[in-house]
Amino acid sequence: MSAQEIIRSIEAEQLKSNLPEIYIGDTVRVGVKIKEGDKYRVQPYEGVVIARRNGGINETITVRRVFQGVGVERVFLLHSPRIDSIKVLRRGKVRRAKLYYLRGRVGKATRIKQRFDRSL
Repeated sequence: MSAQEIIRSIEAEQLKSNLPEIYIGDTVRVGVKIKEGDKYRVQPYEGVVIARRNGGINETITVRRVFQGVGVERVFLLHSPRIDSIKVLRRGKVRRAKLYYLRGRVGKATRIKQRFDRSL
């Protein structure tokens, strides 16, 4: 076996199989494992998926939300052991692959129409 095949086989073992179909513009709730002392708890982070990058084991999503008037973005590695769960709350109807333009919008201008033709 070549080095590439060995790397691919190790990565294949680490891939999660229970991830939902995530699209750009979807509102998702990501359960993130937080370590406090010697215990773990799951903290939900809810927002709009504005970007998706890479593929395979390196796949990431960028989730944006507005918290106390300030836009906060977090990048989540989808197959990370720190991600407990991902739940799609609503589907967004968008025409772009990256929604970086939402960074310049404020208030009601950041709303995304709901899409009903894809199931949750």
